[in-house]
Amino acid sequence: MRVAVLLLLGLGLLVAEGRRDRCFFNRTQEYCVCYNLSEETMSSIIQCLSATVVEFQGGDLEKYIAFPIRDLAPSAIETLGSLVIQKIIIGNVLVPEILLARVLRFFSYTHVQELAFESCIFQGTGNWSAMDGQTLPIMSLSFHNVTSSPLTGHEQAFSSLGRWLGTLQELAVTGSRVTSLPCAIGRVFGALRSLSLAQNSLGDRSLAPALCQGAFPRLQKLSLHHNRLSSYHSVCEGVGLLLELRYLDLSHNQLMANSSSSSCQWPASLRHFNLSNTGLDEVLMPLPPNLEVLDMSHNHLRALDLLLSSLKKLFLSQNLLQAVPSIRNYPRLDTLHLDNNSISELPRDEVTLLGRLQDVAVADNPFSCSCSGAGGLQALAASGHLGQGWPEEYRCQSPAQYQGWPVAQVPVSVLRCHLAAMVAPLCVILALLGVAGAVCLLRTRPCSRA
Repeated sequence: MRVAVLLLLGLGLLVAEGRRDRCFFNRTQEYCVCYNLSEETMSSIIQCLSATVVEFQGGDLEKYIAFPIRDLAPSAIETLGSLVIQKIIIGNVLVPEILLARVLRFFSYTHVQELAFESCIFQGTGNWSAMDGQTLPIMSLSFHNVTSSPLTGHEQAFSSLGRWLGTLQELAVTGSRVTSLPCAIGRVFGALRSLSLAQNSLGDRSLAPALCQGAFPRLQKLSLHHNRLSSYHSVCEGVGLLLELRYLDLSHNQLMANSSSSSCQWPASLRHFNLSNTGLDEVLMPLPPNLEVLDMSHNHLRALDLLLSSLKKLFLSQNLLQAVPSIRNYPRLDTLHLDNNSISELPRDEVTLLGRLQDVAVADNPFSCSCSGAGGLQALAASGHLGQGWPEEYRCQSPAQYQGWPVAQVPVSVLRCHLAAMVAPLCVILALLGVAGAVCLLRTRPCSRA
């Protein structure tokens, strides 16, 4: 029992007793959720020690600020090391930083790899000196909808945590009204691979200082969706020093070009670029030169004329395109999504090229179900290249006799669609037969006189 108390204190999770003061363990998912726990309800806490994910919701940690936290005995350390808990989630809790600073080091005795704070308030200032040179097994750290004092001025705390943060792989600070990130903090995260600053209040002037020389040197994935970014050029300049960046998400920002946009250079390593929901009515240039995945869905694009030889996947759903982009410009393309545009027909030569792709989606367009229009789509579907939505979401808008029909049900028989092609050879055959008959007739008359 004492070991369990020390564990909860070591994780900084012991909270005040309330109405719902017990834990619920789902053995199938190995997931345990605890509400408003206290020392008096330890019998309920014990069951969570065999879970791989433990979630703590609600409570008040302030009453434990003065609680004596001593070094653990060897037997307690051995017990903590035998636990299988991989992830801790802490939600709806007021967290005194002084308490968190005192107990965080106990994580070093566990195998917890992920720590997440959701809808928490961080209060006060902690003394982080005890963490100098300390390593922790936590590789993923996330904060969502949290409130704390500004990060500027907390450089000393990050310095004390430097040995641990220098090995962290994933960091997310989302929905927390972040407006800036000091350069010195970014330099601490020497091994970080993934950073999400989504759903914050970052502006164009925030990126360059945050992503300064030496900050996040190993970063491969950066998510900035749902912020206040507007300058395409500023974003390009801001991420220019991230030489290993492969994935960039700028969706749900209102981006615009400016006169200097063409001069910026994106990292050559960038492969996946998300520009969906950015208000684009034209393609902003330049694009990263080595892209493999480009998402420009949910914009106002009317045309697309790009040459990206490395592109493999192109997402253009929910735009105003009236024609299919030329597949010849993307020799390595295997996926093309064009749902919800203004495309009425697929040209015959494009149908042949589209048939070489693995995944094509053109649902919910105003199709003209002429012979070529319906026939092209039916041929693509028969080859197995149309993705989800076929046949239900492929309907005719014209001509009038087929309006509202599923494209799959439009007759494209040879008799209906290729009557002229049948009549011409038939006329030739009849003409030849007529000539042959006349020749034979002329030959037979002299014979009968003899």
